[in-house]
Amino acid sequence: MAKEWILNSAMNRFQLNFKRNVGPTSESIRQCAPRTIGEWRDYYFTNVRPKEHIEELGKKLYVKITEVIHAEVEAVSEQDCVDYMLQLVIDRTFDGYMTEIKTVYGQLEKELEIKIEPAPDEWDRHFNVDFFIKIKDSYIGIQIKPVNQGIQLSQIFKEKGLQAKSHERFTEKYGGKVFYVFSSKVGERKEIKNNEVIEEIKQEIKRLK
Repeated sequence: MAKEWILNSAMNRFQLNFKRNVGPTSESIRQCAPRTIGEWRDYYFTNVRPKEHIEELGKKLYVKITEVIHAEVEAVSEQDCVDYMLQLVIDRTFDGYMTEIKTVYGQLEKELEIKIEPAPDEWDRHFNVDFFIKIKDSYIGIQIKPVNQGIQLSQIFKEKGLQAKSHERFTEKYGGKVFYVFSSKVGERKEIKNNEVIEEIKQEIKRLK
């Protein structure tokens, strides 16, 4: 299994299985319509690529694995592996999370037609607020929650319940409510999942004005 993974990875990386190397295999086998693998083998070597050509590709694959990839593997240190795992788990996860939040934040600002500002670190720690909207002497809090298929609704509402008291304290101190904005990935785009919250925020803005 491990050997097959190495062979497959190297073959794809160096594009040895691309049409320019092995010919139009999918189209060719349909034209052949073989009843046995022997018929297909004879047809392929006669009409698509000669057997010697495929053997040469196999030899090229061997060189790529034993020379190129082997040299690259030897150049990888234990520290490289440690650094990569830390970057993957911490840095890239954080970058993806922040990109999602910023994307949704931009959509929300456009919909509300009002400036939305990042909350101070203290608000994030004590009130679980990511962004705020200033209305006269009051503030509305916004918390953006990226959700996906791996996050169940029960988890979301449990967390929302745990943070309810901190949001109540925010309202007592700053006058405005705190709103949850859930975002989800639709294709390559991040979108607001609970669009009804936009109207709720608009009503709160109106109330505080």
